[in-house]
This record gives sequence, C-alpha cells and structure tokens, in this order.
Amino acid sequence: MHLTRLLFMILIPLFGSAALTAQETPVDTAQGDALVTEYFRLETRRLADRTLEELSGVKTVAEWEARKPELRRQLSEMLGLDPMPPKTDLKAVTTAKTEHEEFTVERLHFQSSPGLYVTGNLYLPKNVTGPLPTVLYVCGHALVKKDGVAYGNKVAYQHHGSWYARNGYACLTIDTLQLGEIEGLHHGTYKEGMWWWHARGYTPAGVEAWNCIRALDYLETRPEVDQTRIGVTGRSGGGAYSWWIAALDERIKVAVPVAGITSLQNHVVDGCIEGHCDCMFQVNTYGWDYALVAALIAPRPLLISNTDKDTIFPLDGVVDVHSKVRRIYDLYGKPRNLGLNITEGPHEDTQELQVHEFVWFNRFLKQSESPIDKVAVKFFEPEQLRVFETPPADQRNTNIQEEFVPVAKYEVPTSSAAWSTMSNSWKEALFFRCFRAWPYTATNESVDLKEITSATRRDILWTDFSFLSQEPYRLPLVVTSSESLDRAKAERVVLHVLDQTEWERIHGLIEMGRSEAEYDLAEPYASEFSKFCQQCSQPGIVHIYFAPRGVGPTEWSRDERKRTHIRRRFALLGQTDDSARVWDVVRAITAVQSMDGLKGKPLTIEGARQAAGWGLYASLFSEPVPQLDLTDLPATHRDGPIVLNVSRLIELPHAVAVAAEKCQVRLLFTKPSNPMDWKFATSVDALLGKRPNAGLTIQHSLQVE
Repeated sequence: MHLTRLLFMILIPLFGSAALTAQETPVDTAQGDALVTEYFRLETRRLADRTLEELSGVKTVAEWEARKPELRRQLSEMLGLDPMPPKTDLKAVTTAKTEHEEFTVERLHFQSSPGLYVTGNLYLPKNVTGPLPTVLYVCGHALVKKDGVAYGNKVAYQHHGSWYARNGYACLTIDTLQLGEIEGLHHGTYKEGMWWWHARGYTPAGVEAWNCIRALDYLETRPEVDQTRIGVTGRSGGGAYSWWIAALDERIKVAVPVAGITSLQNHVVDGCIEGHCDCMFQVNTYGWDYALVAALIAPRPLLISNTDKDTIFPLDGVVDVHSKVRRIYDLYGKPRNLGLNITEGPHEDTQELQVHEFVWFNRFLKQSESPIDKVAVKFFEPEQLRVFETPPADQRNTNIQEEFVPVAKYEVPTSSAAWSTMSNSWKEALFFRCFRAWPYTATNESVDLKEITSATRRDILWTDFSFLSQEPYRLPLVVTSSESLDRAKAERVVLHVLDQTEWERIHGLIEMGRSEAEYDLAEPYASEFSKFCQQCSQPGIVHIYFAPRGVGPTEWSRDERKRTHIRRRFALLGQTDDSARVWDVVRAITAVQSMDGLKGKPLTIEGARQAAGWGLYASLFSEPVPQLDLTDLPATHRDGPIVLNVSRLIELPHAVAVAAEKCQVRLLFTKPSNPMDWKFATSVDALLGKRPNAGLTIQHSLQVE
C-alpha cells in the first residue's frame, strides 16, 4: 500500500476533524457491498424457506389452530404488545358533527392509552334503524396541512368513509401517528438515525396496531355498530395496519388490506424497504416472512388487493404471499374466503381498487352481490373534518416512542443465589430474543481456519489467517508476536476487536510494520509507529487484530442513505449489523483457540466504543474468556451497540455484571464518566465479593497520550 495512504490512515484518528471526513475518504467498498448483498440474499432465502415449510407442513385445521396462539403471541411481541398495555378508559369525546344530506360525520377522539390520542371521523348513514355492518378504515400516508395546521390523513381518505355511509355502513376512519392531527413519528430509522428503536424493540407499527385494537373497543360502545359484522381496510400504510389488526384480533370478520404487504424477497433483496418508513415492519425477532401474517387471518374472508405496477409492493411478492396462504384456506375448506385482486395502475388509491374493496365488504358483511352504482367522492374541506382546534396539552403522541415499549429496570439482588437466577434468565432471554438469528447450528462447525501468509519484519512475526464466520463472510485475522516467541509457550493472547476508526489506525500501522521499506517519520507518527511495534513484540504475548463484517476489508458503502437501508435490512431479517458482529467475535474466539499452540491460552478481549460492546456480548456466549478490557463502553444501548430488543431485557451495566461474575472486566474511560451509570454492575460485584480470576474494575478518566 502506498505510504501516502498509510499515513492518511494514521492521520484521521489522531487529528479527527482536521483530516478528511469519512465521506471524502477514497475507499473502495465494492467487496463489502457484494458480500453484504449476498448475505442478505442467503438470509432472506433461509427465512422464506422456513415460512414456506411452516405453512406447507400443516396437515390439519387442528394443527393450525394449535399453532395460532403462539404465532399471535410472537406477532404481538414483535409489535411491542406482549404483554398488552392495559385497556384504560377511552375517554371518547365527539367534538363536532358535520352534516351531509345522506349521512353524518362525527368528529371524535379517544385515548388508546392515557395521553395517546386517536383522532377520527365516524361516518353514519342518516335514519339508522339498527346495528350496521361497520368498517374500520385505517389511513395511509397523506399529508393534509394548511397554513401549518395538520388536519390528519383521514381528510385525504374521506371518500371511503363517505361511500360506506351512503351505502348503509358505519365507518370509522382514524388518523395514524405520522401525519395525524397530532403529529407523531414513523421515520425513526428511516431518516432520523434513531437506531435505538431497534434496541428498544419499538416500531410505530405497534402503536398503530394498538390504536386499531382500541378503535374496535370504541366501536363496541356504539349502538349503531353490529359487533358481529366489523371489517377493516386501508391502503399503503393503512394496508399494513389492516394486516396487523386482522391478524391479531378476531373481532375483525372481513379484511381488505390494499397495497400493504409483499414478501421479504421484495423488501430486502429487491430493495423495496427503501420506499417504506418504519410503520410497515414488525421488529422481526422470529424471522417471519409475510405469508405468516396473512395466514393468521384464515379462515375469515380476506381480499389481498394491489395494482400491477406498484413499485413498493411489487406484483410478484403479492402473488407469493397469496399462493402461500392459500393452502391454509384450503385446509379450512374456505377457498372462497380468500381473494386476490390485481388491477392496473401504480401505487395509488385508484377507483378500480375501491370498487373491488366495496364488492368484498358487500359480499361478506351484507351478503349482497349488488352492483356498485356509486363512486367514492370527497365532499368536505379539511376544516369540516378537523377534530381539535388545538392539540391537547397532555398528548403523548409526539414522543410515544420514548414510552410505548418500556426499558428494563432492575433492583440489585439481595443474595448471590438471587443474582444467579437473574443472570441466567437474562442469558436465556438474550439467546432467544436478541441473538435468535445467529446460525447456532454452526457453533460446533469448523471455522475453516486458513493461514494465508507469514513473514518476519522488525523482529515481529506477522501471520495472516482467514476463517469462516458465516456464509459468505470469510474474515481476516492478523496475528503478531515476537520473532523469538514460540507461540505454544505464550503466556496469553490478546484479541483486539476493531471498529472502523481503530481499524483505519491499526491497518496502516500493520502494513507499515510488515513492509520491507524503512520510513523516516516525523512526530507524532514516529512515536505512534514505535509504540505499535513494541506492542506487537511484547515478550510472552500474542496480539491478534480482528475486524468483523462491515469493518475494514469488508466495509460496505459509505453513502449515508445506502448505509441506512443496509442497517434496516438487517433488522427486517431479525438481527442487526451489531448482533452479526458479535457473532463474528464469537467465531473469531473459536478461530483463535483452534490455532496451533494457542488452544487453552488465557485470552483477553480488547475493544473500544462499539467494539467494546461486541466483545462484551461475545464473551457471554463463548468459552470462558479470562479478561475483558473495554474502553469507552457506552452506558446505554441507546448509544450502541444496537441489538434487537436488548433494552427490553437488560442494559450494558447489566451485561457487564454478568460478564464480571466469571471473568476480569476492566472498564476504561478516556474521558470522565459518571460512576452512577455503572452502579448496578459495581453493586453486584460487591455482592459477590472477592473471587479468583473474576471481578470488575473501573477507571473513569484514563489519560491517553
């Protein structure tokens, strides 16, 4: 590698903003992009095959009925609804009524949870004589705003409610969190960088599902509503929410999700995820493809409706979902209850889609095959459908992401036995709810360790290895030791887990160290290089440098938008880029222990920042690691590393306490840190008392030259 590039790698971490930014760094990420693309293809195929096996393996209705409760529980959990929030008083209020010659619109709100307001319009035909078939209409994304005032997306979809009321239905049209009268947020990971949503196990899809559940509770209080004849529909985002509520709640008797579902293949491999905000997706802990959601509606009447040129719900994925769920309807002997409606057009609310929607509800809620003789028409100005003059002061909609899924909170246990029970339960929960996507079957498989090159330079033996972490990732290890050291007689091994910043520094030093060239370096580069070479040649110690996937040689695109959607793809596969890197560290530990002369040697894992977190969690799922040296480990997963659901279970101080039970953990901070952040870990350490080869030490302000 050219010396200019090597020095550039050293300059960046030393001088930070004085050097070029990462966006300006001339880095070729073609290999990393190809690897992550292939990884997504393989993982998507695995989950799709598993879903197909799940559905095709059901032989009887009884088998499927036995499976449904657990599948519903899983879906509830993935939406942040397990356990379900308490059903508190709805405090429903009708603020005004808007009259049309054929129907009335009640402008109303209720609270699905205290302070979580749902604004809606209830369309009722005039001269109601008895309980009516009823449709819950859930809106897609539509911005209706005038002079800075939000009127809610229900205004854009008013023509649906009007049609139902003019044809003898009650219809409740509700605003969604994003683009409602009280504007909440669907775009946490899509464009706001709120990756902690994944760690919290939060998705706005859960809020929308909960609001739909409570909307059904509200409809049950209305005498105009026939509780035995309630259907749901909506398009785009509303189509997705129609899936959630119909799958979760059997009070929905008929469903017509419009342009709201497609396959994992479309989302992950074909890239449709890039056109969707976070409300479209559950936190996919259990690795579902979308036919499983559809199957939970069987045998109730379900019309899957879409256009043929919809770029974010492509036709092939829609047909795939239909074909897989059809088997379940056939088991019930109800093939007539499943429909597939494909009309010509783009991703729009076309009249052709509306007609089929209306026919389906007439057929199954009114037992009528009457022709559709009225089109859906918008009659009102936004002001005529507005619920609030001013948003209520106690609203929680704006920041519901901070509260909807609670974080883990624990008191320090009072005995070592209580602690043992607590820590064991955490490890089990981490296994099943945070790192579930790992290829556990590969744990005992060979890492296929291969030596690539070996050379001696500057009295240091440099050896390159590669190992198989997970297809298609073969990852590099750089092993260094004193030339005179017989590695079989080494006293200990240090595995340096590198984040991107550290890799850029270390890689440049490695290339300089094993080069035959001599360098006349000015300060501070000469001192930096000298210290690194001294570390690599420490008597009795083998140093190994490791960059997990997405770091260094396998780094993927530095384009911010592409990186965003790479991270979102991981989550849609039931994992995160960080949880995958933890697996890489687990496998790196196995690779190190399989090296000639190093098996059984005491191992220290070193890492800084996010890499400290990767090493910490890897130690919990590996053979005993005697020591962890973790620099600038974040105190909360909100700052990373991001692992699905982890903040629902534990935080980083809890993980530190678990690790320190059986190994030496040193937390080192280059800047002053708050000791209270680590009080839980230090309290558990004190509870357990002195123990051989284990314990916690913290240095809160480490001066680094």
